[in-house]
Amino acid sequence: MIKRIGAYGLALIIGLIAGPASALYMAGLWPGMKPLDFGDIEIDGWRSDFAIGSEAADPYTRARVARHGLLGLAKSEAVYFTRTADNEERPLSENCNYRISGGAMPANWWSITLYNDESFLPDNTDGALSVDATQLGAEDGPWEAMVSAQRPKEGMAWISSKAAGNFDLTLRLYMPREALLEAPENTLMPPVIERLSCEGEAS
Repeated sequence: MIKRIGAYGLALIIGLIAGPASALYMAGLWPGMKPLDFGDIEIDGWRSDFAIGSEAADPYTRARVARHGLLGLAKSEAVYFTRTADNEERPLSENCNYRISGGAMPANWWSITLYNDESFLPDNTDGALSVDATQLGAEDGPWEAMVSAQRPKEGMAWISSKAAGNFDLTLRLYMPREALLEAPENTLMPPVIERLSCEGEAS
């Protein structure tokens, strides 16, 4: 009898710990987790979850959207892709300088925004936390921008990573083409993130 009571007590303790922990993990509320850690679409390291904004989204997806402040539009209006590492899978860091480049996107308009490791905009006053198709003049052609803590040379499109720590970049595609929604892996050519140099790195 004592052993049975002990087993029940152990099961209860495990349930009280594992239940809330698993719920926090699945909802993306675990410390350090990103809104798209559970994304079911990955293209060259850019992750997305087309369930965001959908009426069919499960409670965990809805919790991740609310926690991380995504606008959560339906996929017919916008889809989101996030990347946390450069093209060699090294975490993005404010201590490094990057060139991000790409071409035309399968959407009517798009933007790229930088967020810190808590999914917030970095606390800096550079006024340069995103770039978009209009700014880059890149609706139909190639484009490039710098991501760095210091402003690059005049005329270069720039995303400021000052005070961002380890950060991620979110690509928003507004009014996406039907082909992207039906076959994203065959349609999207995502931006390339090239690390150029890092603070303290030997030249």
